[in-house]
Amino acid sequence: MQQVLKVHAKDNVLVALRDLAKGQEIEFNGEKFTLQDDIPAKHKFFTQDMQAGDEITMYGVLVGKTQVFVPSGGRMTTENTKHAADPFFFRPYNYSWQPPDVSRFEGRTFNGYHRSDGRVGTANYWLFIPTVFCENRNLDVIREAMHNELGYSVTDKYKQKTHHLLELYREGADLSSADLDLRESVYPVNRVFPNVDGIKFLNHQGGCGGIRQDAAILSKLLAAYADHPNVAGVTVLSLGCQNLQVADFLKDLKERNPKFDKPLHIFEQQQSQSEEQLITEAIRQTFLGLIEINKFERQPAPLDKMVVGVKCGGSDGFSGISANPAVGYCSDLLVGLGAKVLLAEFPELCGAEQNLIDRTKEEASAKKFMHLMTAYNDAAHKVGSGFHMNPSPGNIRDGLITDAIKSTGAARKGGTSPVEDVLDYTEPAVKPGLNLVCTPGNDVEATTGKAASGATLILFTTGLGTPTGNPVCPTIKVATNTALARRMSDIIDINTGPIIDGEKTIEQMGEEILEYCIKAASGEVTPKAVLLNQDDFIPWKRGVSL
Repeated sequence: MQQVLKVHAKDNVLVALRDLAKGQEIEFNGEKFTLQDDIPAKHKFFTQDMQAGDEITMYGVLVGKTQVFVPSGGRMTTENTKHAADPFFFRPYNYSWQPPDVSRFEGRTFNGYHRSDGRVGTANYWLFIPTVFCENRNLDVIREAMHNELGYSVTDKYKQKTHHLLELYREGADLSSADLDLRESVYPVNRVFPNVDGIKFLNHQGGCGGIRQDAAILSKLLAAYADHPNVAGVTVLSLGCQNLQVADFLKDLKERNPKFDKPLHIFEQQQSQSEEQLITEAIRQTFLGLIEINKFERQPAPLDKMVVGVKCGGSDGFSGISANPAVGYCSDLLVGLGAKVLLAEFPELCGAEQNLIDRTKEEASAKKFMHLMTAYNDAAHKVGSGFHMNPSPGNIRDGLITDAIKSTGAARKGGTSPVEDVLDYTEPAVKPGLNLVCTPGNDVEATTGKAASGATLILFTTGLGTPTGNPVCPTIKVATNTALARRMSDIIDINTGPIIDGEKTIEQMGEEILEYCIKAASGEVTPKAVLLNQDDFIPWKRGVSL
């Protein structure tokens, strides 16, 4: 196995692919380096003496500056390195892109749910939407009732474990060593409605209080979810007096899709006879709706109907050299096939801006991207933060020392294709190709926003392990390293560790990822996040969230 990697010819750092010891001599491309420190796998060391203020280059761009003298072979740390990134600007740029060979996938199809407006879903869900947090409790009651009875619950095994503990407690047994491995099936079986992939619930903390702009943004977000191609029917619960009125939601829904024709049932608690009557009628009408949408069947669709969001979370020092570029190659394949790819997380594009601007086809879109990035970062600075504070302790611990390192590696998920469009939060993707979507870097806020822009699958790369999913968009977890894939096999779908181990190329893994996407879009495989009902949903209030 190769010991180190140089990501770009211009770089003045090398990445350790396995643990390296202080004093060890490393030979790379005819040069020898004596390590001045222990270099854990995923971390970097300098290939030349660095004076205070010297620029650090990785991925071929500025990612930081040294704060003190660091000798050649010295480890990059938060003590000797601080974030830095080049300024960005619009310039006329004739970007040339050579699409990858897509002949292996030409003519291929996936089996999806065809909607009346021409879009194709990868799943068939019924969706419950509260217009205000006051209705969350009612949603919880309905969820427990319908999930358990209709075969969608994944909590039965934990109920059984608790019941077993209760029995042992009553018998006076030693609970600390009790065997709770009851070997139940994780995934529910015997669904009443086999063509309904799930009943999903968008519990949230908004809709009232706060500022009216929060309610307005939430309304557009909820309308986007109701209109999502993976959603076949909707039940809305409203209190009645909240800021987000049902009329506002319906107005946003009509503006988003004037031809919206899905079953839509609305219940307002302050107009009901009682809570019991409200919940009973909501269950009754939803049940009747489930009977109807269960008649839908998967039908073949060309791959250009796919809309794939790309996301990273719990990133590590391998993210930018294994999982992200492999997903990026998959993105390029999808674009070459006429599909849509959504790249978001604007705080994690810091340092990659110029490359993305130069790749943007339309000047107006490039300037829109610049405005969104600048306004977002300025807002963060006004509250004493900034994009430079994005990396988490876990990111730093595993080799992502500056935001520019993290961001430039994260941007590789978007591949190399031209940028066709730039979307603000909740704006729908309408142009085939690569679309940039303004969201926070926060895992759930980002996946929530990606689904709102129309993603019907999400490729989610992780180096540390993240149990994130989405209510309406199947989320596929891609591990950066084999150790993680083995340790957290219950949440990981794809392992790109073979790239680090030298067993496979980025291109080979990218093609494997696309093959998995086709199977997931067809319902032939079920991503782990879906199996575990990891239905995370956090609306973004457009405040500072990194």
